[in-house]
Amino acid sequence: MEIFGVDIGGSGIKGAPVDLDRGDLAAERFKVLTPQPATPDAVADGVRDVVDHFGWKGPVGITYPGVVTGGGTVRTAANVDKSWIGVDARALLADRLGGLPVVVLNDADAAGVAETRFGAGRDRAGTVFLLTFGTGIGSALFVDGTLVPNTELGHLELHGHEAEKHASTKAKEDHDLSWEHWAHRVQKYLAHVEMLFSPELFIIGGGVSRKSHKFLPLIEGIRAEIVPAQLENNAGIVGAAMRAAELHPS
Repeated sequence: MEIFGVDIGGSGIKGAPVDLDRGDLAAERFKVLTPQPATPDAVADGVRDVVDHFGWKGPVGITYPGVVTGGGTVRTAANVDKSWIGVDARALLADRLGGLPVVVLNDADAAGVAETRFGAGRDRAGTVFLLTFGTGIGSALFVDGTLVPNTELGHLELHGHEAEKHASTKAKEDHDLSWEHWAHRVQKYLAHVEMLFSPELFIIGGGVSRKSHKFLPLIEGIRAEIVPAQLENNAGIVGAAMRAAELHPS
């Protein structure tokens, strides 16, 4: 069974049809740059471009980099334009896609759902966090495999600043940090989350997960197991498609 997934990020909008039996992309993903400013209309156009690239005509799961409640209403907009707040993203995107069935969910939650089903979190009991490092820091919390949605723990305060301003991949790039220096910042962030939640497992996702060998061995003093996401930066696409399949079964 194939369903389409789209992952809206602070720097790119990417998508592909997903083979839900394998938990992997059924075709090479297509990506466009996130428009600046990332207003609802401009981002919706980008999503349409990604979906139209494949000529897709079925249900579409779409991630959003912030809190999404109810049937798809946006509550926060940390890494996109503030005009997103209060928008019914599901209605907007369904309209832009010509009335296709659409599901919208938090981006890290989508990635976590995919990793829990097909990746590093599969069959893991207890408290598990999927953390995505990119333009910001996304978080997905699972307790015995059940998602606690919209945690958004990248916005925890760390040393007087939002954690994602200090330890995201964007912060590494903006400040030209070495892997050692950045790993130290990530370690402090993980220690803070561990102090609050005492998880058994941290799964590190986002684009930087492809380079986990460069920084994970440098992180010390964390009691929880720390592993890279197995689906790497495709996890959000896969998780979005999974949620669309659940709510719009064929």
